[in-house]
Amino acid sequence: MLSHYILFSCISLICILSVLPLLKSPKWYVRVWDYPRFQFFCVSIFLLICYIVFIDFEHTADWIFLVVLIATIVYLFWFIYPYSFLSKKMLPNETSQNPKHRLKLLTINVYQDNEEYALTVERIKEVNADIVYLLETDQEWMDAVQEIKKDYPYFIEVPQDNTYGLLLYSKYEILNESINFWIDEEIPSLTFDIKIKDKLVRLYGIHPTPPVPQENPESTERDAEILIVGKKSEEFKGPSIVFGDLNDVAWSHTTRLFLRISKMLDPRIGRGMFNTFHAKYWFAKWPLDHFFVSSHFRLIEMKVEKSVQSDHYPISIDLSIQWELKENELEASQDDKEEATEIIEEARD
Repeated sequence: MLSHYILFSCISLICILSVLPLLKSPKWYVRVWDYPRFQFFCVSIFLLICYIVFIDFEHTADWIFLVVLIATIVYLFWFIYPYSFLSKKMLPNETSQNPKHRLKLLTINVYQDNEEYALTVERIKEVNADIVYLLETDQEWMDAVQEIKKDYPYFIEVPQDNTYGLLLYSKYEILNESINFWIDEEIPSLTFDIKIKDKLVRLYGIHPTPPVPQENPESTERDAEILIVGKKSEEFKGPSIVFGDLNDVAWSHTTRLFLRISKMLDPRIGRGMFNTFHAKYWFAKWPLDHFFVSSHFRLIEMKVEKSVQSDHYPISIDLSIQWELKENELEASQDDKEEATEIIEEARD
């Protein structure tokens, strides 16, 4: 029957696309399938229901397809399980009602062509974070948000018209700031310190290129920048945060390698996906905007904020700082370190 062939074809396609990223190829047409793991999982469940309803299981091939489909579902569930309430939290909750030392951050990829400047300013005031990080910001965006400086007297402004401009505003004094071009001279990132309780907290704001044909045909440069920052944060040893639009999902091989290299914690694990992209399409949502924190922190709240008419939702995180308390760090193997070095060297060649 034609319907059976269509069903077999759909199962074959979803299974192939699900395992394609195992190739670890940096080509965009491989890496892009890292993103829709949850969507593939939902489609696979639907296909399993259809398969059970419509297939008579009269042939060996019918059973083979069933086993392959179930194996794919289990494989996909392995990726998304950590980002559910079923999993243990990687970053513990703050248990005190009134923690002494708090730090709240807000990240917004504003979408450079978005002209809803007032809405973004309104959201910044509403969230009232200590540090605000705005991405895809050109000169027009910088001019439009100048009014927030009365609440955020410290800032780093790197407007660019190539969708990789960065604006950083802080209520804390900014120390030891540097604007870095780790891989590409047109793609900036930020490193800076703030002082809380006479101790430094280091922050890394990044926005690497995504592996899509109109931006970058390979993921190597994105992966290298993420891993460079991971190494830098691990070397710092003190409280540190890596944040921004990483153009990568939390469950990708690169992000998991980053967690081992940096020894940072992912606040999403055990709590949810906190999807920030795409804000316009309900069927295509995944987490691209991230906060990764060293184990000196505890989570008070993490929240996807209301839309600012960008293709990304804003996201905020409220943290407490436990200066000496460290746990749940992952360890990088020698193979991990060698792989990270290889990716970085390849991107720099």
